[in-house]
Amino acid sequence: MAENTVCRNDRQIWRGKRVLVLGLARSGVAVAQLLCRYGAIPILNDRKTAEELGEAVAPLRNLPCEWHLGEDPLTLLDDADLLLISPGVPIDAPIVLAAREKGVPVTGELETASQLADGMLVALTGTNGKTTTVSLLGEIYRAMGKTAYVAGNIGYPLSAAAMLSQKDDVLVAEVSSFQLETTDTFHPHVAAVLNVTEDHLNRHYTMENYAAVKRHIFARQNAGDTAVLNYDDALCRSMAEGLSGQVKWFSRTQQVKEGACVQDGKIVIRHQGEEITVCGVEEVYIPGPHNLENALAAAMMAYASGVPAEVIRHALRTFRGVEHRIEFVRELDGVKWYNDSKGTNVDSTIKAVETMRAPTVLILGGSDKHVSFDALAQVIVRSGQIAQVVLCGATAQQIEEALLRAGYTAIAHAKRYPEAVKLCRTLAVKGGNVLLSPACASFDQFSDYEQRGRIFKQLVNELN
Repeated sequence: MAENTVCRNDRQIWRGKRVLVLGLARSGVAVAQLLCRYGAIPILNDRKTAEELGEAVAPLRNLPCEWHLGEDPLTLLDDADLLLISPGVPIDAPIVLAAREKGVPVTGELETASQLADGMLVALTGTNGKTTTVSLLGEIYRAMGKTAYVAGNIGYPLSAAAMLSQKDDVLVAEVSSFQLETTDTFHPHVAAVLNVTEDHLNRHYTMENYAAVKRHIFARQNAGDTAVLNYDDALCRSMAEGLSGQVKWFSRTQQVKEGACVQDGKIVIRHQGEEITVCGVEEVYIPGPHNLENALAAAMMAYASGVPAEVIRHALRTFRGVEHRIEFVRELDGVKWYNDSKGTNVDSTIKAVETMRAPTVLILGGSDKHVSFDALAQVIVRSGQIAQVVLCGATAQQIEEALLRAGYTAIAHAKRYPEAVKLCRTLAVKGGNVLLSPACASFDQFSDYEQRGRIFKQLVNELN
């Protein structure tokens, strides 16, 4: 395996540094623990009170932190050497603008963790497929005998992995655009952008801004590093120009000179004049064309970091997928129920719809990201497999209007998820499916997509 460790600062510089940690969700708690390990003084701030946060902050109670819960963070800036914001805080938020005006540097949890972790760092971003691909990569490295930490935006903070990792370990980071906004020294040995489609425009405003933030994952790479891009995605192709790392492609539909692609029904890797056959496409355990793309990306990233083809082959044949991504829940009265709560944007749900091979009742709707649903509506019509749509959530009216424009009228409404699940039970036909793939974030009714998926599965498993 190629030798490359996470870029890190002299750890002594953290001793005595006063760091205002804004937001005490999982990543905030983990980075505060990490900062304490290296002698920094976390100044903890969250809109919630200690009672509201409850046991979430229990790991910090006996550490040398300063607590300022429920207070205005603007009043704490004068006493801070550094502002560390959660991914949920936009870089144009008043607290960030005030910090920069005062000359207080602004950073994020991912950036800080990458400076304090040991091991080789590989990372990827993209609108869709991130969680499946990093999980598959973790399995590939473990199959090689490595200790691999799959961390970042997947729900396990990179800071938590940084407290455990050793120099021979691998850190596989799922990175969101929100996290990339606050990176400067973040330096993955192998990095990838899987795809870029319309998402998070309520945060980034334009597709140009969104794509530029995604491309920033490559900013610190050098000639000894590898940048992996999706040849089938026009925005990804455009990112290759000017990169310092060696560019490798993956493609499901085209032949590439350097990278991973499909030839005669087999996944092949072309690297420096060699062609290596990994396995047959039909041997990839996780189904669907989007998962073939994820497998190609993971194979190329792993091979670029020194993993032999036979190890990659084994992982592709045995990896079973991830929770909340077209996850089979149960079969009841001849109807199969699938949880795709991780379908939080239009492109992700389009991919889920395209995997359905029987009459399907589709649950759509959630919180608003200010995106268009017209493309999804057109795919629903073209697929011929979506027998009924059940709308539930803040975007229900927007989605209905898009469906009607596309000429689709088999629409029903539910106010909450218990009602939606019961309605699907009555609408589904034997031999068909029910698919939860909302095409929206979850924050109108749930804390995150994981809670949405868990509640959906609970409701489905309670049916009799």
